[in-house]
Amino acid sequence: MSADPLHRAGTPQRSTTSPLPGGSTASAIEIRRSTRRRRTVSAYREGDRTVVLIPARMSEAEEQRWVSVMLDKLAAQESKRLLGDAELAERAERLSAQYLDGRARPRSVRWVTNQNTRWGSCTPAEGSIRLSHRLQGMPEYVVDYVLLHELAHLLVPGHGPRFWRLLEAYPRTERARGYLEGVVAAGRLPHVPGARDE
Repeated sequence: MSADPLHRAGTPQRSTTSPLPGGSTASAIEIRRSTRRRRTVSAYREGDRTVVLIPARMSEAEEQRWVSVMLDKLAAQESKRLLGDAELAERAERLSAQYLDGRARPRSVRWVTNQNTRWGSCTPAEGSIRLSHRLQGMPEYVVDYVLLHELAHLLVPGHGPRFWRLLEAYPRTERARGYLEGVVAAGRLPHVPGARDE
């Protein structure tokens, strides 16, 4: 058996359960392979697990790729559907407790539409955190990273070693930073006239 948490046996119609990579809020992924399913992949939450439905003929490499894609899609849907300013403030409180020993206590946390070059900002003197509306719909771990980044600024204003040590505890820091870098890079790609958007 592989050490990779997304490695599964390729037996048709067999369900397997594995821990989620990166410590998501759900505790397991269940892969359900079906001989009747030809091309489509779908996923949904069922209690504390995520169920991913895939064709039986899919290779392990395809399965791993699709599981990652479907987890990101579900997280984006949940983030878009659930997070208003009140939920964002609750999330900030939870993240502060979990990763900063509850030391970061913002007075306000809200979405704003006037930040088009930053993902978030913080005014330590006021205890206010603002997240760009462009984050809405991104995966939950990305929003959590930006929120935690701004919470850390309530404790350490600059981006020195002390600041980055605070973020080391968050297990998805590098993945979230990579995601955001990809979004920025994609925005810089030239638009090819006549190319169809898929």
